[in-house]
Amino acid sequence: MAGSSPDCGIDSLKPFFYPRRIAVVGASRTPTGIGHRILESLQKGGFSGTILPVNPHATAIAGLLAFSSLKAIPDPVDLAVIAVPPHTVLSVIDDCAAMRVPAVVLITAGFAETGGSGTSLEEQLRAKVRQHGIRLIGPNCFGLMNLDPAVRLNATYTPAIPPTGRVALASESGGMGLAVVTAASRLNLGLSSFVSVGNHADVTVNDLLEYWEQDQATDVILLYVETVVNPRRFRLIAERVGRTKPIVVIKAGRTQAGQSAAGSHTAALATSDTAVDALFKQCGAIRATTLEEFLSLATGLSNQRLPSNRRIGILTNSGGPGVLCADSCAGEGLMVPELSKKTQAALASFLPPTAALNNPVDVIGFATEEQHAQAVETMLQSDEIDALIIVHVSVRAKDNDPVAAGIVRGIRAARRAIGQKKPVYLCWMAEGDLDRTFTIDGEIVPTYRRPDIPPRILRHALAYEAWRRRPIGPTPSYADMDLSTAKALCAKALLERGSGWLTTEETHALLGAMNLPLAQGAVATSADEAVKLAQKIGYPVAVKLASHHILHKTEIGAVRLNLQSERDVRDAFEAIRARLTHENKLDAMEGVLVQPMLSGGVEVMVGMSRDPLFGPLIAFGLGGIHVEILGDVQFRVAPLTERDAADMIQGIKGYRLLTGYRSRPAVDIKGIKEVLLRIALLAEAIPEISELDLNPIFALPEGHGYKIADVRARLDGPKHMAGGE
Repeated sequence: MAGSSPDCGIDSLKPFFYPRRIAVVGASRTPTGIGHRILESLQKGGFSGTILPVNPHATAIAGLLAFSSLKAIPDPVDLAVIAVPPHTVLSVIDDCAAMRVPAVVLITAGFAETGGSGTSLEEQLRAKVRQHGIRLIGPNCFGLMNLDPAVRLNATYTPAIPPTGRVALASESGGMGLAVVTAASRLNLGLSSFVSVGNHADVTVNDLLEYWEQDQATDVILLYVETVVNPRRFRLIAERVGRTKPIVVIKAGRTQAGQSAAGSHTAALATSDTAVDALFKQCGAIRATTLEEFLSLATGLSNQRLPSNRRIGILTNSGGPGVLCADSCAGEGLMVPELSKKTQAALASFLPPTAALNNPVDVIGFATEEQHAQAVETMLQSDEIDALIIVHVSVRAKDNDPVAAGIVRGIRAARRAIGQKKPVYLCWMAEGDLDRTFTIDGEIVPTYRRPDIPPRILRHALAYEAWRRRPIGPTPSYADMDLSTAKALCAKALLERGSGWLTTEETHALLGAMNLPLAQGAVATSADEAVKLAQKIGYPVAVKLASHHILHKTEIGAVRLNLQSERDVRDAFEAIRARLTHENKLDAMEGVLVQPMLSGGVEVMVGMSRDPLFGPLIAFGLGGIHVEILGDVQFRVAPLTERDAADMIQGIKGYRLLTGYRSRPAVDIKGIKEVLLRIALLAEAIPEISELDLNPIFALPEGHGYKIADVRARLDGPKHMAGGE
């Protein structure tokens, strides 16, 4: 996997998109050769600049003067597109350096994607282009396009040219990029530019995001990624770009094949895909799960305003699909409000008596062009809805043209009256006419084939708009945290024992250095010590095994609660000792932890697991045994802002338990937020901490803070560290 590319600025990418002279190195005379196809694509696409074929065995190709090498070209070259065998690539790069070619698109495969010697070859390639200051897209890529009419650049090996529009696309998969490009015409999806990044040996998705941020021709950015190169840089860039331009991402690899088998609850629940979801939520990227959703979001977000609220009007000529659309709206958290008497009366004045007027509005199957036009105009002008979904089912093929004409008339009339204030989406269910598109005075109305798709787009659009409007929030610091003590403690434990779990006393000292309040208590190594501690604390107490080897104490009966007397405490100590003796694990017993019984509040958990690529992944959810049974957990990638912490707390399904439920008081959410922020700072400061589990934490009533009842922490050596630049 490639590292981050050098910070050469967006100007270094301009030769890719606005070249005047392109050299195609490996331009074959054979029509099936990739070099020949790229040459044809440039010619048929109408490239406005000069095309220079390079082939040592030809003097002319496809009617163009050919050159034996790059060095034989007498004038400067802005962009070299290379399609030669992998063993000759490095020498061609040397020629590019000699000719001062600033940008290279390397189509050739056979590099890191093949492993072994291919990986070594790619490392040499990366070192060489960086040595010479050349920017490189690829290797193993499909090429790039710039649809700007002033350039008309198609440097790919497909002749398919999508419509010109305001959507930019970057894809790590050439096939996925081709799927979008070839579907664009059918979907009326206009692209501004397309880049197949391949192995991203130099130019990455992060670089392209920065380029498209300032690109006046781009309003929406689509990404297909198989890995997130440098997640921290991606987050910083995407969070900034997303403030003005939606970023839609489809990320391959959602399986749990890489799930950690480590001992903490957090690590058991966290996967790489969990980290991806968390990252995208933090930086406002909209994640699509299927190609259909990816394309639907592209057409929906690029052609319509974002909705101002979640009140949806549905206009249909068939009750069933209209109801399905309403059900989908409800499932996506949208509202389908009943229309006012005034609006219903307006609709009734021109619709048939059998029409349904509540919302969904059913104009019935044989509604005329005029009735469709008036119904669309009336609903769009109503201040009772924030977006309109039109669902059409073809009753007779000959009705499709007048219905479409009526829809266009209605939208045009409403736009002229009140402007483009509300988004409109069409579900066009007309067999034999499914590819119909709708463009009204330059406005493209997104058209789909199923009534559940527009509600999904609206839900994503509303969530994005809510994210965009909210401030990012600060990343706080705390003067009362003693990080130097925490670092020294971890370094000493690693030096003495190597990787593994901290002892109970070490873990308590670690949290103490972070000023995170543990429940009162201490470790006793004998029954007598346990009794003295219990008497000091006051009954009732809890007695738990203290061990950095045995993690799940409840499963072996090593947690005894609500002990009321000296006899109870002695019996608990001896029972735990006997159980470990029976299982031949007595060496794992450090003693027992004696604590007061905590009551009141709500049990929650906070955890951290270090992902190999994303770094510290912070978790929050309901605590105790519920965390793994219910899986009601929110994750975010460190560093955390105050907003991240608030979103995590509010994002769990059990949030109502924290705000007061059935006469229970609300808990101290401010205190729980502080736990999350302090743990994130700890994880950032000490990369040797690979896992943390604070479970349960008793969230006490508002104003009373919290108490951490149990905690465990694991250290690992440098090979586990991740998340840096």
